[in-house]
Amino acid sequence: MNKLKKIVAAVLSTATIASVAIGGSNVTAGASGTGAGLAEHALNAYYEGWDYVWGGTSVGAVDCSGLIWMYCGGDRMSMLSDAQANGMDWGYVDNGIPRVHGLGLSRPNHVGVYIEDGMEVDARGSDYGVCYQQIGENGWNNWDCWFKLTAVSYPTEGWEKFNGNYYYYEDGEYIVNTERTIDGTTYYFDSKGHSSTTPSGTSSSSGSSSSGSSSSKAKSKPTSWSKGSNDDEVVKIQKRLAELGYYDGAIDGDFGDMTDAAFRSFQKAAGLTVDGIAGSDREVLYSDNAPFAKQETVEEPTDAPEQTEEVTAPAEETPESPVVVMEKGEFSDNVATVQSKLSELGYFSLEATGLFGDITAQAISDFQLANGLETTGVIDAKTYEILFSDEAVEAAKPEEVPAVEEIPETAEEETTEPEATEPETTEPEVTEPEETEPEVAAAVEETTQAPVVSSGSVQFSPVGKSNSEYAATASKNAAQANEVTARALEKSSSIVPSSQTAEVKRTANIWVWMFLAAAVLGVVAFVFFMVSRKHGKKSKVAKKTSTRAQLNSRW
Repeated sequence: MNKLKKIVAAVLSTATIASVAIGGSNVTAGASGTGAGLAEHALNAYYEGWDYVWGGTSVGAVDCSGLIWMYCGGDRMSMLSDAQANGMDWGYVDNGIPRVHGLGLSRPNHVGVYIEDGMEVDARGSDYGVCYQQIGENGWNNWDCWFKLTAVSYPTEGWEKFNGNYYYYEDGEYIVNTERTIDGTTYYFDSKGHSSTTPSGTSSSSGSSSSGSSSSKAKSKPTSWSKGSNDDEVVKIQKRLAELGYYDGAIDGDFGDMTDAAFRSFQKAAGLTVDGIAGSDREVLYSDNAPFAKQETVEEPTDAPEQTEEVTAPAEETPESPVVVMEKGEFSDNVATVQSKLSELGYFSLEATGLFGDITAQAISDFQLANGLETTGVIDAKTYEILFSDEAVEAAKPEEVPAVEEIPETAEEETTEPEATEPETTEPEVTEPEETEPEVAAAVEETTQAPVVSSGSVQFSPVGKSNSEYAATASKNAAQANEVTARALEKSSSIVPSSQTAEVKRTANIWVWMFLAAAVLGVVAFVFFMVSRKHGKKSKVAKKTSTRAQLNSRW
């Protein structure tokens, strides 16, 4: 059915374009509509679910410029340029949009219609159809310029009726958050410019009727309601949501943020598509099988302790909790407020952007877990209420690990082993006797002695003339070495700690025995060396003496 509808719309669009081409290329016309009428025409296209068809300008099938052109005419191909060329008011969206119904919105290759209160309608594409959305929502729906259409008349002073509400224009904009006394009656205007009282005997300064067939369509009852709607059906929706426990706000017929949140909560509980649009979903809402909101019960303890009077500071006012939920994919100021609160409690470490992503969902899960709630990762009424209450539990800070006192390692005392100094062996200077008389040689033989060798406190006595005297001297020196070693061991054992004495003693004993062995070997070697040397000298002197005697006898 939808496919057939699109085919018919395409045929009608082709016929429309062909008629324009035959009639002439200039399709600019005088003002043939009003700003309020254009805004109602665009809203009606959204509520009826019109399709996007490129080049379409007929009911049910339009493109972005066709949605506007079919209501008021004008320059379809270059609406912003046409407005600028004809001296119409225009400006940049970043600098603010005037409070005027039915302004044109422009960005490269796309146009839309400004409704009011930051909301707009545009025929976005074949995958979207006609959309009704907050400007800048989700970071995509942005516009560059606003402008007054050449083919539309806009009020400057007086009353204006739009979508069932009355507005009062002054200096080209409707007034908000104020009051005015007009013809003896005081009227109050809220933040959206809605008058608190219907003016009597007034006729709309602009007449919000549209031309042609679109006029009747604009006045027809919508088939769906969503954020921005305002009529008796919204009152009925609010009452039913309140009966089911989803809504606790004012029954004022204004489909605002609280109503939107409550209806989304209902859709989720009923297993419906959560889009905030009250269309065919109302059949479930009004039925006897409509699900009630879950009510959490708190069990009171049986043995309640005696209550003591406590002086508590007055609780800070917390933001009014929405009945429902914010979920992943949403982008709004409410999400930014939740992110800021989560950041304050230590669950969210990024800047509050208003985009509900994976990191925000994880932060909410962590908060729910810490506060004993069901970890769903979405903001329901209970989570919202606790988040902005004084009982909200902050994120646990990482525990500081106490510094472990360093146990100083027991410094091993250095054991000073007695340095074993090898005896310095000083060879005596042996002066060869000159060839003198035999008496001189004998004197030299008798006075030649072994040198004194010192090792620590051990002194080796001069060696005598015979082998027995050499042996006695060596034995005496060895005894003295043993005595010195014993004293060194005794001194070192008193220095080394008791826990290490055995080990040090074993090491010291090894070195002592090695030292003793070296000392004894050294003494024995020295004795033999001296004996051999002495005998060699004796034989040499004797030989020389014998030779001299022989020569003397000859001569």
